[in-house]
Amino acid sequence: MSDQVRFRLCRTTATLPARATPHAAGYDCAAALDEPLHLAPGERILVPLGFEMALPEDMEAQIRPRSGLALRHGITLLNAPGTIDADYRGEVQVILANLGQVSFVIEPGMRIAQMIFARLAHPLIRTVDQLDDTDRGAGGFGHSGV
Repeated sequence: MSDQVRFRLCRTTATLPARATPHAAGYDCAAALDEPLHLAPGERILVPLGFEMALPEDMEAQIRPRSGLALRHGITLLNAPGTIDADYRGEVQVILANLGQVSFVIEPGMRIAQMIFARLAHPLIRTVDQLDDTDRGAGGFGHSGV
C-alpha cells in the first residue's frame, strides 16, 4: 500500500495538517472558522477542520487532543481518539469540550487537535472454548500496584 494521503480543502479557511517539528508524531490540525467561537465551561462544540481526505485502505487517522490546550485551558476532545476510516470522504471535524473554569475562544486557524496515522491489522476473529493461561491471568485495573 502507498503511504500517500490525499487531501481536499473544502473551506477557504482550511489549512493542511502539519508537523510542528521533524520528529513530531502528530500533525497539528487547525480550526477552519470564519470567525471566533466561544466555548463556555462545560460546553462542547463541533469544530470543522476544513478538509476531506482519502487514506490508504490499510490505514486509519486518529484525532487526539493537544496537550498544551488541555493543560493550560482544560480544552480536550470528546471521543478521543477519534477514528477516521479509510472509506470516509466527508469533512473532518472535531468535538471540542471545555473542562476548564472559564470560557475559551477558538480563533480561526488555531491549532486545536493533532492527527496520527496508523496501520491497521485485520485479524481473523473466532471463538474458542478456552484461552491460553498466563502469569497475569484475569488481573486488571491496578492488579500490578501503583
